Amino acid sequence: MTDKTYDVVVGGAGIVGAALALSLARFAEKPDAKQSLQVALVEPKPAALPANDDEFDPRVVALNESSRLLLDELGVWQPIATTRACPYTHMQVRDSEGTGCIEFDCADIQQDNLGHIVENSLVLGHLLNAIKAQGNIDLLCPDQIKSLSPSKYKARATEEHLVLQLENSAISTSLLVAADGSRSKLRQICDFSTREWDYGHTAIVATLRGEKSHQYSAWQWFMPTGPLAFLPVQTHRADSRYVSIVWSQVHERSNELMAMTDEDFCQQLTLASEGCMGNLELVSRRHCYPLRQCHAVDYIQPRVALIGDAAHTIHPLAGQGVNLGLSDARVLTEELARWRSKGLDIGAEKVLQRYQRRRKPENLAVMTAMEGFKRLFERNELPVRFLRNLGLSGLDALAPAKNLLMKQAMGLY
Repeated sequence: MTDKTYDVVVGGAGIVGAALALSLARFAEKPDAKQSLQVALVEPKPAALPANDDEFDPRVVALNESSRLLLDELGVWQPIATTRACPYTHMQVRDSEGTGCIEFDCADIQQDNLGHIVENSLVLGHLLNAIKAQGNIDLLCPDQIKSLSPSKYKARATEEHLVLQLENSAISTSLLVAADGSRSKLRQICDFSTREWDYGHTAIVATLRGEKSHQYSAWQWFMPTGPLAFLPVQTHRADSRYVSIVWSQVHERSNELMAMTDEDFCQQLTLASEGCMGNLELVSRRHCYPLRQCHAVDYIQPRVALIGDAAHTIHPLAGQGVNLGLSDARVLTEELARWRSKGLDIGAEKVLQRYQRRRKPENLAVMTAMEGFKRLFERNELPVRFLRNLGLSGLDALAPAKNLLMKQAMGLY
């Protein structure tokens, strides 16, 4: 016996899982939806709270235009934007070992900006607020999925529902979506195969205040020991001297940086960033986490689908992780909506295969490109450095190719 039956259960209430749950529930409000979808969102950790006006969440997301449009469709972008979301209009990518540089400007593609930098907890907080106001979503938090039956792949192929055992109850569903992050327990429970390896990098994240304005620009420096990104953020008072950093370094160097005093760390960061914002001052704690690439061999099994980091994790050097995950959520919603509008089973193998066919090639392409960039800029041989700098500067002079890159990064293609 189960306590309740749902159409879809989403495991994991991070940004991607919460966006999917809200997107599926909002689908039911459309005129062509034959019947409402009942959705459960299960999250083992207590609900995240947004940072207050005087405290920054050092974890930020770089939302491209495609992701912003999805959040706008879900009714959460305006409250996010009016709280504090920092648009960036310009981006500069430099080789710290040479003169190679490429610059991107939104005016070149007739856009208002290249994207927005937003605190992770701010996006998630507004998504959860919208979910709590949505009548056909049950937020089960804190709670977690301990097991599912039938647990075997072949057995599930003939069942109409999965039974999920939670901490103190059991629920059933036509479809389980794992959105519980890079170390997905649901992926392990369902025995999905993955290909993964250690990047050899640790990422340091923090928020700092500079002497100079960031001028709504983002910067990226590539060094042999790893890339450094400056992402512009602003306070509720529109102070443009704040920046969030993602400093990915080999493990040994990261350990050295984390062991430094705040003053010494800021000095090293000022040198690495070529003083673009003058002297820097930490306004948050430093956090670090090791980086691994992981990609599921398949995103689907009978009545189970993976999205976001549960399906694919990549190096944060281009800030595309959450954008890929939100694209997963958008495509899965489209496919489930199309199937449900015909009165068909949304957990059927055909609909999940369509989702996988649409998302896997793009995710693999981005992962391959990020791995290529990482390996290219790790090379320090003189001929490689010469060709690398020549290539960056040459691409900077090719306006059509550069504009295409901007549109692809923004999801406008």
